[in-house]
Amino acid sequence: MADAQSQDEKLLGHLLLKAAEVAVKLGLQATGYRLVINNGPDAGESVPHLHCHLLGGRRAGLAARLTQSAPLIFS
Repeated sequence: MADAQSQDEKLLGHLLLKAAEVAVKLGLQATGYRLVINNGPDAGESVPHLHCHLLGGRRAGLAARLTQSAPLIFS
């Protein structure tokens, strides 16, 4: 993403729309989902390329972890 140029706008828009289509097919649009794009080594990208992660089907974030039975440990 850091290398994206204005000429990539159509491709990037297409990627987001396709991800939304997949979310609909998986039934995730009603309760919500996250769309994640990793960029760079600190984000876990070892080989530069573009793809997105569609995360859904369960509650995300700290609120979800607080409702689970396992305790949270902050360090």
